[in-house]
Amino acid sequence: MSETRLRPKLRGKELILAILRWILIIFFAVYTLFPLIWLVVSSLKTNFEFLAGSPFALPAKPQWVNYTNALTVAGLGRMLFNSVFVGLSATVVNIIVASMGAYCISRFRFKGREKIFTLFTAGILVPLNALMVPYFVIITKLGLINTYGGMILLYTAIGIPMSTFLIRGLMDSIPMELEEAAYIDGCGFYARFFHIILPLSRTGIVTAATFEFLTCWNEFVFANLLVSSEKLRTIQVGIRYFTNQFSTDYVSMYAAIVISIVPSIVGYILFQEQIIAGMTSGAVKG
Repeated sequence: MSETRLRPKLRGKELILAILRWILIIFFAVYTLFPLIWLVVSSLKTNFEFLAGSPFALPAKPQWVNYTNALTVAGLGRMLFNSVFVGLSATVVNIIVASMGAYCISRFRFKGREKIFTLFTAGILVPLNALMVPYFVIITKLGLINTYGGMILLYTAIGIPMSTFLIRGLMDSIPMELEEAAYIDGCGFYARFFHIILPLSRTGIVTAATFEFLTCWNEFVFANLLVSSEKLRTIQVGIRYFTNQFSTDYVSMYAAIVISIVPSIVGYILFQEQIIAGMTSGAVKG
């Protein structure tokens, strides 16, 4: 009798918890997606509708010409190329350096190994804005100010702590027996690294590469600090100048912002599984 009386109570509690859970999920979904939806809707309005009408009203007729203006009139195509070129170049160099460093720290035992790893990962905790002056002075001394090389070198450096942390987590999970067997079969240092460790660490590498590219793509402060030439401006810096070139054309600026967001969303959708797997690797060991 007691069990039959408890079942309705338990079902009632489970139903209440399920309702509360869905309320929280819907709330956070709306809270997260509403600014993006508002941005897309505003980018399809005319300037008159945006300034004089309700900010939450739908456009009378979608103005796709705003996206054309953002790409052609404002030279957004050149900025997109700069962002892609700098982001991909920095990501490739960053992954090469970080994977080599992570391999040495993960697979070799030497005095001070964990201290070196701590110094690497401590960079994750340092605010990037606090390093503006040192980075600017170093890049200037190297003669790389206002060049692609300066941005690529800087973005490579600021992403090494996170990339090393993620890739090392994957390499730690690879059994040492695989490498020992390859060594017995005659594999040298580079053969083991390129043919065994790197392929098995691809999840962490993809995760690190995704984070590095998104960091480069969305970065504004250092791109604005190191570059003054219009030909070298990345998309995030270029959006800032829309208020000068289009003093009242806010809808074209919103269209440019939407365009700049799309690669980040597409990249995460494509590599979602690898990113989640890379972030959770090493969480459970046994």
